[in-house]
Amino acid sequence: MTLREQWIAFLTIVRKEVRRFMRIWMQTLLPPAITMTLYFVIFGTLIGSRIGEMGGFSYIQFVVPGLVMMAVVTNSYANVVSSFYGAKFQRFIEEILVSPMSNSIVLWGYIVGGVARGLLVGLIVTLLSLFFTELHIHNLWIMIAIVALTSVFFSLAGFINAVFANSFDDVSIVPVFVLTPLTYLGGVFYSIDMLSDFWAGMSKLNPMLYIVNAFRYGILGVSDVNVVWAFAMILCFTAAAYVYCMYLLANSKRLRQ
Repeated sequence: MTLREQWIAFLTIVRKEVRRFMRIWMQTLLPPAITMTLYFVIFGTLIGSRIGEMGGFSYIQFVVPGLVMMAVVTNSYANVVSSFYGAKFQRFIEEILVSPMSNSIVLWGYIVGGVARGLLVGLIVTLLSLFFTELHIHNLWIMIAIVALTSVFFSLAGFINAVFANSFDDVSIVPVFVLTPLTYLGGVFYSIDMLSDFWAGMSKLNPMLYIVNAFRYGILGVSDVNVVWAFAMILCFTAAAYVYCMYLLANSKRLRQ
């Protein structure tokens, strides 16, 4: 395929992915908006008013960055895992694999679809948060970079899950038993300064802690971890996930099962 044809193929996959989640927006965009609004009301307004300040900010200001990232992570992951597994289940993945498209075009098409949904949901949640508190962006570029990297990484993770999933139940295992615990224990609702030395050290093994705090630094200018180290970790995880996804596509026997 020529470069132009590869570009057209890439845009076709992206267009399909975006249209898919926009067509069923009541299932993909509305639920996270409602869920996060409930978080803002319950944890931010009702409970937060009793907790007081955290990190020099009101409690609702402190939790907003974590809730935004939680929405980005969940939706980036869900978009790719559901879409690619659907292609396997409906048996049209073979048509993609035997096409002259390169593996990187196929992978990036799904990644950009996941990123688009993650960023759109993240924007919706951020706009909703403005009804409950004021946000002053500390560093716009850090904020954009961490959201983009995070959504790419979890889109890749969703792709890996979809490759190994053999049923729709397998699609939900990782979000329920891995993503949710890591997110809730990743400093979304608290600062690790509140923890004992042992549990603070254990928390630093959680990659979500670095993602949430790097984004919080971009908005509020405060972080429990070194932001440079957070970026380095996310870049390494993303690169490793990308290489593994390309390996899975190159050895596509499992995709045909």
